[in-house]
Amino acid sequence: MKFKISFGLAFLFIFNISFSQSSVDSLMRLGNKFYKQKDFDKAASLWEQGALLVENKLSKNTNYSYAASAYASAKDSTNSFRCLELAVYKLGFNDLPSLKNDNSYEFMKSSNRWKKIIKFIKPTYTTDPNKLKIIDIDVRNFWKAYDLVEKDSLNAEKIYMDNYINKGTMALQYYYINKIYNINNFVYMHNIRKRYYATIRKNTLKAGQLKSIYQKSFVKLKQIYPQAIFPPVYFVIGKLRSAGTTSSEGLILGIDQAVMSPSADTTELSHWEKANISTFENLPYTVAHELIHFQQDGMASDTTLLKGAILEGMADFIGELISGKSANESLLIYGKGKEKEIWADFKKEMYLNRAYNWIGNGEQKDFDKPSDLGYWVGYQICKAYYEQAKDKKKAIYEMLHIKDYKKFLEQSKLDEKLR
Repeated sequence: MKFKISFGLAFLFIFNISFSQSSVDSLMRLGNKFYKQKDFDKAASLWEQGALLVENKLSKNTNYSYAASAYASAKDSTNSFRCLELAVYKLGFNDLPSLKNDNSYEFMKSSNRWKKIIKFIKPTYTTDPNKLKIIDIDVRNFWKAYDLVEKDSLNAEKIYMDNYINKGTMALQYYYINKIYNINNFVYMHNIRKRYYATIRKNTLKAGQLKSIYQKSFVKLKQIYPQAIFPPVYFVIGKLRSAGTTSSEGLILGIDQAVMSPSADTTELSHWEKANISTFENLPYTVAHELIHFQQDGMASDTTLLKGAILEGMADFIGELISGKSANESLLIYGKGKEKEIWADFKKEMYLNRAYNWIGNGEQKDFDKPSDLGYWVGYQICKAYYEQAKDKKKAIYEMLHIKDYKKFLEQSKLDEKLR
């Protein structure tokens, strides 16, 4: 199956925008447990129950899609089609790459019923980089809500829900479920960073005006990877915990984590936030990074640190090829002269489920080295693979369709270089 069943459930899609989902949480976790044990019928049944319990349309269609995939893994096409048709026809599920790359559906793909579903879905992406869409309505809605909260802080949660979250695009709904989680914490995090948010407004509103710059990267990707697809780019305001992610709706940039400038008041920010909030000048490179993630649906599922590092490092490396600079240039600077040391440490864990020590590990406070060094390692692997390839376009295609991460590493010959 596509990686998001194994990794996506780390986020679980368990939160409903209007109320706590502890019961859904339990169902989804238990379903994930049964899925890993290959008891697909039980997993599907639990995920379907989760879909019935939630009210949010995005949560509901996602849970039904999980159930459909699990039923397919159990070779139960009847229930798989039933859940999938609910997700697609009734609830707007539109993740076409996910369906096409999910091997559990393979025995169903020749049927007319399957073909009808695929034909019905209208993907949000295009194959033409010149048709790029930039959508920043969520940012503008946030600031309208922000101004209302300034006048009535006691009702902040309701104001943000009514005027920002519930008015938001489907991309914002996805971001809320996966990156914000609940409105109470969102308001709390904003309250303790009032000075910072008061000084970044101008730049957050400028992000949507850089279309021509983003578009150059999109055009370049088409040149080196003709199979590329180009989703809309959404800008949203989060709580400084995710600068970017992807969904079936498109690329989603948490612009408040990508607008550091000399005018930003950072006195309330933590050490990690000061070190990891990207600059506004770096935004085009972050967009390029997320664009590469959107191309990675055809890659093998795996829970190892090596896989996670390659995915992130690949987004940095190919993102650099198309935009001119890595989104995580600071990691490349840090790694100079420390290549063998970092690689030796990484090798100890690379075949284990230890991504949390190398990716998204900002809470592991260490002032001597940056977080996210898994990105650096993955970048080095992909760069080594690319540089020795005679056919560069073929190398890009092979990167985006890795089926064996250990073999890919061996073919890169990075280990020989860094011993």
